[in-house]
Amino acid sequence: MKTLILGGSTFVGRRMVNLLVEEWHDVSVLNRGKTASNLPEGVGRIVGDRTSTESMREALGGTEWDAVIDVSGFVMAAGGGQFEELIAMLDGRVGAYVFVSSIMAYEPSGIMPWTEDAPRTADPITTYGGFKAHAERAILDLQAKTGFPGSVARPAAIYGPDNNIHDMETAMFLRLRRGLPILMPHEGFVTTSYGHVDDLCLNLREMAQTPAAAGEVVNITGEGASARAWTELLAGIVGAEPDIVEISTGYTDRKPLFGHLFNAKHHGILSVAKAKELGLTVERGIELGYRETYEWFCSTDLVDAPDQLSDPMWGAGYDFALEAEVAAELRAR
Repeated sequence: MKTLILGGSTFVGRRMVNLLVEEWHDVSVLNRGKTASNLPEGVGRIVGDRTSTESMREALGGTEWDAVIDVSGFVMAAGGGQFEELIAMLDGRVGAYVFVSSIMAYEPSGIMPWTEDAPRTADPITTYGGFKAHAERAILDLQAKTGFPGSVARPAAIYGPDNNIHDMETAMFLRLRRGLPILMPHEGFVTTSYGHVDDLCLNLREMAQTPAAAGEVVNITGEGASARAWTELLAGIVGAEPDIVEISTGYTDRKPLFGHLFNAKHHGILSVAKAKELGLTVERGIELGYRETYEWFCSTDLVDAPDQLSDPMWGAGYDFALEAEVAAELRAR
């Protein structure tokens, strides 16, 4: 399968490249060429700026693909107004187009699990979730109008090797290994669906090869866990006793104090019934997935990561000194 990956330098994109190369696909990657990336031998490299229609035309003009898998379709990388031009450019030149959306495209609801026909967020296109919802509508509108073979995959929290969002499992593994306090908002009740990155990539490839997926939005994720249960699960894998300190809502506005998935807006569980109906491979269990992730983590330099770290793209990070300061304040009350 001749496949183009939009993105491909980090996390989901890079794991997608690895999967397809291992399966002997003909793989090319399109990105701005600004992120250092040692791609496997034989992977094609195309430089293009997806915020510029002219740049994308120059990069993709005259090309045809069995599949395009879009992992860089988020507002920080794709901008706000070029998306319709991109998919129109690909229409008639791709066998399948799979867009990686997000649980953030949903309008939050206390009725769970969330199914694909639930309302989308009304957030503006300049936000992460708002851009994802906008892109979804554009894909489905074009599919209905021309038969464009586009489909949408909606993952929830993605974890696993090469995760470049530092305030998720990386920060928690470090807290547990170092015996640091773990600040827990909302009594640990915020519950989220978690999915392994490699299972997501497999499902993306399967969607690209499943004609019935065209025109569909499909939730792609694994099991759910509350913030407290997730912390206790990782503690058991690390072999440490978690030092949990509950923090009340509004106690302080100092940040970052805990992983972003512990916030109330991430309280949501996805239904994967449609994915099963399409015959997509079912996720590995959450415990197995995190055990494998911890094994990978222990083989990397992340075990010696500093006590403060942030990511310039996502703005996600941790500050263990600040967390300890707030934990001490709470214990002194």
